[in-house]
Amino acid sequence: MPLMRQRWSQLLFAHWPVEPDLLRPYLPARLELDLFDGQAWLGVVPFTMSHIRPLGLPAVPGLHHLHELNVRTYARLDGVPGVWFLSLDASLALGVWAARTFFHLPYLHARMSLTQTGPTLRATAERTHRDIAPATFAATWTLGEALPASRPGTLQYFLTERYYLYTAGPDLKEEVHNNNLWRGKLYHEPWMLREASLCEWESNLVESHGLPTPSGEPLLHAADPLDVWVQEFKRV
Repeated sequence: MPLMRQRWSQLLFAHWPVEPDLLRPYLPARLELDLFDGQAWLGVVPFTMSHIRPLGLPAVPGLHHLHELNVRTYARLDGVPGVWFLSLDASLALGVWAARTFFHLPYLHARMSLTQTGPTLRATAERTHRDIAPATFAATWTLGEALPASRPGTLQYFLTERYYLYTAGPDLKEEVHNNNLWRGKLYHEPWMLREASLCEWESNLVESHGLPTPSGEPLLHAADPLDVWVQEFKRV
């Protein structure tokens, strides 16, 4: 039974290859890192979430539109691949509270903007959540040509076509020790991806988690808007 409908737009996937040993301490023991050809990947993903509403109900005033910026890697449990979030910064305090309370996700409040002028987008964020390491982010990118559809077995598919997520609770300081895992299930059509080129990237989001600064230029995939249905969250 679907729980919620959302629309994701102005989205950018930025990924770096990372040595698996660097990321394993950030996952609970029950989760294994999901690797591509033996390599772990770390992603930073800004986007706008709109048209948020529970299924069968009207949109909740003040809770239907926000900007989000997440730091993520990839994990699997019992053979089911999914996303593991190190953090999810969002611009709406009420949305942060709801996601932490009802979906056990490590959302954090931040002042954020995400604007688009023609093919150029710019996102900024400044974390304001109390008792959490501060972080700032600013990026500008330009959209390019449409990419072919992602094919299973390719790196593009591995990084972007994810229909499950895992979480162990909203407390970033305790989640890696918590065996109460939840698996969330999403549904959406396959991503329509585009090339993207960076004009600006200033961020200490990754470093705020105690990780080293990613080396080299990120692998970029911009995405066209799509509708997303949150289908379920189950304890596993």
